Amino acid sequence: MQELQKRALVFAPHPDDAEIGMGATIVKMLSEGWEVVIAELTNGEPTPAGSPEMRLAERDAATAIMGVKERICLGLPNRYLQVNLEYTRTIAEAIRKYRPHIIFITYRPDAHPDHVHGGELVEDARFTAKLSKTTMLYEPWWTPKLLYYYSNHLRVNIEPSFLLDVSAFWQKKLDAISAYRSQFWDKYAAEPAKAGAVLESITAQGRYLGSRINVQYAEPFFCHDLIGLNQLGSLAGI
Repeated sequence: MQELQKRALVFAPHPDDAEIGMGATIVKMLSEGWEVVIAELTNGEPTPAGSPEMRLAERDAATAIMGVKERICLGLPNRYLQVNLEYTRTIAEAIRKYRPHIIFITYRPDAHPDHVHGGELVEDARFTAKLSKTTMLYEPWWTPKLLYYYSNHLRVNIEPSFLLDVSAFWQKKLDAISAYRSQFWDKYAAEPAKAGAVLESITAQGRYLGSRINVQYAEPFFCHDLIGLNQLGSLAGI
C-alpha cells in the first residue's frame, strides 16, 4: 500500500512570518517526510527597506535554507488585507489545490492588521474550500486541523496549546531569518544597535519555551480544537 503523503500548508501574511513563527518546525516536518508548502498572502511591499526584487530574492534564499520545495505568493495587497469574498476565494482555491492535512496561520490577537485579517481570511477559506456547489477551481477539500503559530507584534505572555521540541533544527531557523537582510539589518542603518536584534529576541523566547518542556528550544502553537493523542507516551517523551 502506498504511504499517504503528509502535506502542510503554511499561510504567511508576509515573507518572513513563517520563518519567525515556525521556521524550525517547517524544517523538522520536512525531515519527517512531510511536504510543506508556504503561501504568502502578500509580497510584503512596500516596506521602509528593500524592494520587491530584493524581498523576493531574500524569500527564495530563506526557502532554500529550510529545504522547502514549493512556495507561492497569492498577491493580496500588503497593508490592506480585509475580510471579503474575493480574498477568501483566492485562499480557498489554494487550499483546494494543495489539499493539506494541516493548515498553519498567524495567531491573533495581533497589533498588525494584516495578521489579524489574514487569520480571519484563512479561517473562512478553510470552510469555503469544502463547498461543492461553487465555481471555484479544484475539488472540494476539508483540512482536518488548523494550527496557529506566533509571529506576533504584541508583547504579551502567550498561552499556547502545545510546544514542539525543535532543538535540532533551531540553527536552520536562524539562518533562514538571517536571509531577510533588508528587514532586520538594512532597515536599522541609522540604529546599528538594533541590526539583527530579532535573532536574540527569538532565541531568548525559544530557549525559555524549551525550558518549559525540558529541551533546548521549542516553538509554540495554538489550536481551538481539542488535540487527540493515540498513545500516552507522547506526553512523556517516549
